[in-house]
Amino acid sequence: MDTKIFKYMLSVGLAIGIVSACKDEFLSRDPQGQYSPTALKTPAGVEGLLVGAYAMIDGQGLDGQDSWNNDIQSWVFGGLASDDSYKGTDAGDQPEQSFIEKWDFQPTNNHIRNKWRGLFKGVARTNDVINTMAEVPAISDARRKQITAEARFLRGLFHFEAKKMWKTIPYIDETIYKLDDLESTKIPNDKDVWPMIEADFKAASEGLPEVQSQVGRPTKWAALAFLAKAYMYQGWNISTGAANVAVLQKAKPILEQIIASGKFTLAPKFEDNFLIATRNNAESIFEIQYAVSSASGDAADAGVGLAHPYIDPWGCCGFYQPSQNLVNAFKTGANGLPLLDTFNDSDVKNDQGLKYSDPFEPYTGTLDPRLDQTVGRRGILFKDFKIHGSDFIRDQTYAGPYSPKKHISEKAGFGINGWGNLSSNNYRIMRYGMILLWLAECEVELGNLENARKLVNQIRTRAANPAGFVKKAVQGAKSRDDYAVMNEPAANYVIKTYDQPWTDAATARKAVRFESRLEFAMEGHRFFDLQRWGIAAETLNAYVAVESNKRVYKKGAVFTKGKNEFFPIPQEAIDRSYKGGAATLVQDPAYK
Repeated sequence: MDTKIFKYMLSVGLAIGIVSACKDEFLSRDPQGQYSPTALKTPAGVEGLLVGAYAMIDGQGLDGQDSWNNDIQSWVFGGLASDDSYKGTDAGDQPEQSFIEKWDFQPTNNHIRNKWRGLFKGVARTNDVINTMAEVPAISDARRKQITAEARFLRGLFHFEAKKMWKTIPYIDETIYKLDDLESTKIPNDKDVWPMIEADFKAASEGLPEVQSQVGRPTKWAALAFLAKAYMYQGWNISTGAANVAVLQKAKPILEQIIASGKFTLAPKFEDNFLIATRNNAESIFEIQYAVSSASGDAADAGVGLAHPYIDPWGCCGFYQPSQNLVNAFKTGANGLPLLDTFNDSDVKNDQGLKYSDPFEPYTGTLDPRLDQTVGRRGILFKDFKIHGSDFIRDQTYAGPYSPKKHISEKAGFGINGWGNLSSNNYRIMRYGMILLWLAECEVELGNLENARKLVNQIRTRAANPAGFVKKAVQGAKSRDDYAVMNEPAANYVIKTYDQPWTDAATARKAVRFESRLEFAMEGHRFFDLQRWGIAAETLNAYVAVESNKRVYKKGAVFTKGKNEFFPIPQEAIDRSYKGGAATLVQDPAYK
């Protein structure tokens, strides 16, 4: 049975998983209806509960909540709160996102609330799997071991995502979670949960096979990769930016082990990481799987449904527009290298203020070819649909001339189930390129600058493959959908490797971090990278000082160091945590 991360079975998972869903919005809630727990205490019932736990990866299936509010891709939090993107669309649509974009984080913001709901609902479902399985002796020891490992992998993932969001969180395992005790999960958020998250990923790595027979299930390598990621998120002092070398030394051998395994390699073309046709390729370590059929869109990626161009065939809704700062970051010098310090001194030419029918002279400067795989911009073919123009944008005066591109499916994956914005384009949450660049980060801090340079050059060599360049397209006369593709690059792409030895740690550090931005732009990681490196305040305040001259609504926005690196715990979560007359959850002091 090919489960595709069990999203094909989503309706089954949600039905069986409703036992877990009987808990409170934040881990304990009065039951609204449930399957008999006895009926689930069978091998098939446990497998169904595991399906329900997987189903929470995209946040779908909760009453009163749209999945894009808390989708694990984190475009709302990892993107809008960073220098990669604007909220987009127009000023009046989803104003709560505008607060996030301007770092006005409030405990009552529904987006923040819904992120908490989704993640801790996932935690509840994983614990339900483990507890229920303990009462099912008919499951073989081998299958029991793997179910436990998969459940612990997912539990580690949900807690990890929560730890990125909130400074202090409760850690809920199967010894705490009791399905029949609504008070059981009301525990304090007064402990460092990193050791527990690490323990989940370690246990998962020991119980999972190196290769799975069903696509979408995590392997040993996925668990090790997330364990390394947990260390990378502890690798710097968030307040000072100083490296925690001892923690990075824990991450390094795991990253080296993954590389030495020979199980993964960079895909030949950068765009292979963003096409339906090349899902689960040689670079994939763990992907969130999606599917759309003519009969159902329940298994689709609804989380990015609003983040599509405003023109047909999408028609909605124009969110998540790339920033000018991000576009400028893809400029290169005559040597084909990034402009680490001066990239934002001038803008890549755009069609701001122009109508589609107005003449436009494209930017002729040298560019990293990854720009046009990441951003939709004037005159460049957008996937295989049509040439991008100002008619893609809902309101250029509000959020500029660019469209997001990576997550949008190609034409073959569009329109299968009514609303074409429901996509079966997987989210590559863990890919081999991340392993290479995290190891490069470690090597810089450990003084191995030449090793770091070689790792970065692997990424840049792939990006320089001309077979992966976007090709020039010429508009036809029949309609906007009429175009001809030419056998030449769409822009002046010039990208080279770093061929001079790296001798200065500060410059090497800057180069590695810059490469991470270029490689993973608009994938929901940027805010959390700035957070873990301890440079969010300086980077984002410098960003808004320039961007506020382009996007006037950003004027007055300030990122407050020591506060805005994390989000406030939702007020509703605190209110629902009362036990014995007092709240068990305590708000981050920065938000009191």
